[in-house]
Amino acid sequence: MTATTHDPAAGAASPEPAFTPGTVRIGFIGLGNMGSGMTRNLQSAGFHLVVNDVRKGSAAELLANGAEWADTAAAVAAGSDVVITMLPTPKHVESVAMGPGGILEGLPDGGTWVDMSTSVPDVANRVREAGEARGVRVLDAPVSGMSVGAANGMLQIFIGGEAADVERLRPVFEAMGDPERILHVGGHGAGYAVKLMINQLWFSHLVATAEVLSTGVKAGVDLEVLRQALVASPANSNFVQNDVLSILNHGDYDEGFAIALACKDLGLSVDLARSVGVPVELSSLVEQLYRRAKALYGDKAGEMTPVKLYEDAIGMQLRAAIVPAIAAEGA
Repeated sequence: MTATTHDPAAGAASPEPAFTPGTVRIGFIGLGNMGSGMTRNLQSAGFHLVVNDVRKGSAAELLANGAEWADTAAAVAAGSDVVITMLPTPKHVESVAMGPGGILEGLPDGGTWVDMSTSVPDVANRVREAGEARGVRVLDAPVSGMSVGAANGMLQIFIGGEAADVERLRPVFEAMGDPERILHVGGHGAGYAVKLMINQLWFSHLVATAEVLSTGVKAGVDLEVLRQALVASPANSNFVQNDVLSILNHGDYDEGFAIALACKDLGLSVDLARSVGVPVELSSLVEQLYRRAKALYGDKAGEMTPVKLYEDAIGMQLRAAIVPAIAAEGA
């Protein structure tokens, strides 16, 4: 598989042109909380879209603005230069990519598939192996930034695959993400691994922060004083300084990303660690706390809902009328 073409006049291989607005058709499968924002930004950037989702109604705005609907993943692939998937689980990814009426059925020789789901290398490896003889190109490019980042076009994107393919697709990625945080992190599968490790650490930050705030408040420390002390200390983190404010200020546990999906991601990260022989006792415990919160509060509860486990334990909600974000000092 190569990302160059031969120019007889120049006598050497030359890079293939980038996928810029007006030159390519982008297929997009998966128009949920993340995919809906990502596709709106692609469309606003001038890319023509061919879309599919289990709910056709989720594409109404896109179709009204000129996108095309395709009834199957194969039809999306057949009508596109590059196909992007943004799906809930590896099982969904594999079904859409390799099942009957899937992407591989419709993708032309030399076509490109980019999976932006939080998934695992095994699925993409099977697709790449199945399409290798036809020159099918595969990139894994999971994202970070939640539904707000997807809506604002400011996602962080972690890309695994061939460098030349990454550069060809950079204009596409920049339509959905922050150009300064679009990172080529390595070969095939590296994007998946980086995203899972980020999620694993973020969920651990959440549980640790919930424990610390709950203990401190129960010991008589004012919540805002405690948080500001943490922010000004070597123990500061982005979660303490910024992310926890949605709960403290607004009681918002981020229902835009369901705890069922958070449990799925934690399970994948623990499975990845097991597969490479790394013991992850702490992450395994965090996963179990998340699963307990899911059992208590329901699959659709927000990804930050485990904080409620600690609020229930101390008999009060962690709330502050005004909790300003302050710069770390003295770290």
